[in-house]
Amino acid sequence: MAGAPAAVRRAGAGWGAWTLAGAVLAFLLAFLLIPVALVVFTAFVDEGGGFTLGHFANFFGQSIFRESFFNSLVVALASVFFASLIAVPLAYLTVRFEFRGALLIQTLGVLPLIMPPFVGAVALQLIFGRNGSVNLLLDQYFGFKIPIMDGLVGVTFVESIHYFPFILLNLVASMRNIDGAMEESAMNLGARGFRLFRRIIFPLAMPGFLAGAALVFVKVFDDLGTPLVMGVTNMLAPQAYLRITSVGIDDPLGYVTSVLMIGFSILALWMAARVMKGKDYATLQKGGGSLQRRRLGGWESVLAYGWIALVLCIVLAPHLGILLMSFAKVWSFSVLPDAYTLEHYASVFENSRQMIGNTLLYCVLAAGLDVLIGTAIAYLILRTTLPARRWLDYLASAALAIPGLVLAIGYLRLFRGVNLPFTDSPVVTSSVLIMLAYAVRRLPYALRSCMAALQQVHISLEEAAQSLGATRWRTVRRVMVPLMVGGMLAGFVTSFITAAVELSATLLLTSSETQAPMSYGIYLYMQSASGRGPGAALGVLAVVVVGLGTWASHRFAERTRTPERATTP
Repeated sequence: MAGAPAAVRRAGAGWGAWTLAGAVLAFLLAFLLIPVALVVFTAFVDEGGGFTLGHFANFFGQSIFRESFFNSLVVALASVFFASLIAVPLAYLTVRFEFRGALLIQTLGVLPLIMPPFVGAVALQLIFGRNGSVNLLLDQYFGFKIPIMDGLVGVTFVESIHYFPFILLNLVASMRNIDGAMEESAMNLGARGFRLFRRIIFPLAMPGFLAGAALVFVKVFDDLGTPLVMGVTNMLAPQAYLRITSVGIDDPLGYVTSVLMIGFSILALWMAARVMKGKDYATLQKGGGSLQRRRLGGWESVLAYGWIALVLCIVLAPHLGILLMSFAKVWSFSVLPDAYTLEHYASVFENSRQMIGNTLLYCVLAAGLDVLIGTAIAYLILRTTLPARRWLDYLASAALAIPGLVLAIGYLRLFRGVNLPFTDSPVVTSSVLIMLAYAVRRLPYALRSCMAALQQVHISLEEAAQSLGATRWRTVRRVMVPLMVGGMLAGFVTSFITAAVELSATLLLTSSETQAPMSYGIYLYMQSASGRGPGAALGVLAVVVVGLGTWASHRFAERTRTPERATTP
């Protein structure tokens, strides 16, 4: 039996495996690597096709681009800082101390990820803007206002609220894995309070914190929708978008901006990994006790609950604001709407049904393609001996560091002048590129789910099927896929819900309103005061779709966990 798994692996390295690997590699080359490489190449060539750094010199020689570069860097770093101020205490309190509602608090803390940040930005302007609900109350009772939603400060505020769950989720997972014996030893040696947290607990949870912080930096640095909705254009992503849409697809400064966005995204992920390199965060015991929950004292409980209540009020404000806006008939210079109506929802269902249908079509096709490719890559890595098969995983995962705006620019450049087969319709004006952009951008999520699902299918089950005469394809179809179906469905739903709120690629690749998905429709509605009601209603529908998808993803994962364990010898 010891040699059987190896035999199965050798059988998977035939012509079929090579064909499958070639198809996956061709897809990644055509729709990820070549478009991005073309963007990078264009930034470094002159009109004659020779190598040049002149475009970068021209970029940094203009004050608007220098300002945009430093603004993006400052906003991304500031968002990481303020997101950490929210996430670190919240994670520590819910993991380290014993009080009611800890699970509910952690669940509510993740809700900001369900709402697209550019939708939340509009709602936050109504609540925290210069004439929003909070400032009207402050002015009425205390005689001052807080300009928290103005300019770059407002962008930082919105981004921090929306993306802090990345740090929270990773940090909670890391803290739960800390061996409680280390904390007890430190306490026996006299460490208490903040010193215990600073010297023991937080350093041991550093991998989770850095992983979350790197994701926040990348997401903020590459975000296009939030600055545009808030009227802030002196940042890199808006400048790249404006240059390509106003000057044209041949404008070299748009490509320079894109290269800088790619470079800093990769740099952030690399630095997070570099900081942890050579350091040991492992515990000495496997399965040992985690951090012991301790009871809060009287004044400690007041401070803890007060902080948590304040944080939750702020992070849930976008959801409340967008819900009120969707029902508001009039909401201007008042704490709450002056009148309520259902007309916005009626307008959306009457005028935007095609957008809803487009969203479902694009996301279903993209998620289905992601699951197929993710399953193929997982199979090639875990069930074959193809050389360099791990590079398929690396190439697919590289999409995490590629902004949607950059990918869209690459598509417009690569497929310029190309027509769809059997038609005279240009590829760049079709909805095919929108679906492909969604699929490529969300492939890493589906891939991780498919890899995890296949790792839980013991290879001896496939060996048993083959020993009974099943062909390789029949074994995959009748044994491997049914056992992986839970993880595949979870990957499908994850890709679907995250693609449903994609805006950066959508803005460039949508050529007509008949192709527009919900995210594009929300953005168009939010451009005028009269359209914000229907835009909010469409935003609520998007949040409901994403929320139901998230719930379904968790249900699929839980439902399949027990059967998968049961099949493992």
